[in-house]
Amino acid sequence: MALKAVHVSDVPSLDLVPENPSLSLLSPRFSSGLEMSNGDGLKMPKFVVIGHRGNGMNVLQSTDRRMRAIKENSIMSFNAASSFPLDFIEFDVQVTKDDCPIIFHDDYIYSQDNGNVFGKRIPELCLSEFLSYGLQGEAGKEGKVLVRKTKDGKIYNWEVEQDDTLCTLQEAFLKVEPSLGFNIELKFDDHIVYEQAYLTRVLQAILKVVTDYAKDRPIIFSTFQPDAAILVRKLQSTYPVFFLTNGGCEIYEDLRRNSLEEALKLSLENGLEGIVSEIKGIFRNPGAVSKIKESNLSLLTYGKLNNVPEAVYMQHLMGIDGVIVDFVQEITEAVADMMKPAKIGEEEGLTEGIGKNSKPQFSQQELSFLYKLIPQLLLL
Repeated sequence: MALKAVHVSDVPSLDLVPENPSLSLLSPRFSSGLEMSNGDGLKMPKFVVIGHRGNGMNVLQSTDRRMRAIKENSIMSFNAASSFPLDFIEFDVQVTKDDCPIIFHDDYIYSQDNGNVFGKRIPELCLSEFLSYGLQGEAGKEGKVLVRKTKDGKIYNWEVEQDDTLCTLQEAFLKVEPSLGFNIELKFDDHIVYEQAYLTRVLQAILKVVTDYAKDRPIIFSTFQPDAAILVRKLQSTYPVFFLTNGGCEIYEDLRRNSLEEALKLSLENGLEGIVSEIKGIFRNPGAVSKIKESNLSLLTYGKLNNVPEAVYMQHLMGIDGVIVDFVQEITEAVADMMKPAKIGEEEGLTEGIGKNSKPQFSQQELSFLYKLIPQLLLL
């Protein structure tokens, strides 16, 4: 595979997905299922690719049409992603005032009327109020105009090329291709200190839906909220729990969130199965990878650099287990192209082409280029 230089302008500007637990993740998308063995942690049979909020997040202010193609965190986006050789999709779950788990990323949902913008926190809404925003499934029914507020306070109409209704976690289980794994991010507001009773109520509502509808679907839980990560591990032992971290790229009052070292400590002390880090945190502290892997933890990453094929392949070389990406088609194609089957005639593609019988198709010169690329990537 011939590599080309990656320039800053080529990278999208994104805003940046119990004892002895058993895991039956035998999706046909895997050449073999994910395995959980006593004392040895979670075993990923190959390098996994995970679709961020389905087929990719929405960046409404972006000039890149891919960031406005399909409504993020929607059934349409999930099923669009399922047409590619993905292992999981990642999405954000919150719980409404009437205890219904819904899928939505932002802490607040905003609408606009006569030029005035109104925002409400998701947990303050009942299910019917939440579903009244945006496109409606009932013919002739109009929902509240859905807008999005960015971190810098700007307001954008939530306009995408292919729109869809807001949805619940239950709907996702019922309407999305059953072999596609779910990476369920347990979403909480970074600026709120939660009581354990509240966290317990929210997590139990989510776990009930998962228990009732997951069947054989592969499931991973992940969260930035340290206490929620600890609690969901205590509440169930069926599915793996990963701790999300910025890897030191941002600083929070809760020290457990501020470094890969703290993420490793929290995971080991509480029986978690893995860590999901911002990729810049890994590139700035590559020595953490070996510490995490030696601790029998799985390691996934997220971040805009995961939309750059060379950065993704560098992670494969480093021993990282998988990536959460926005450009689903491009990255799944790139990964399949990077790791070709070792033997001519073997079945190609992401599902069968990465594993014990595959090998990188890079020369030493190209590998040298990849290593030299890291400092440039960190400037983005």
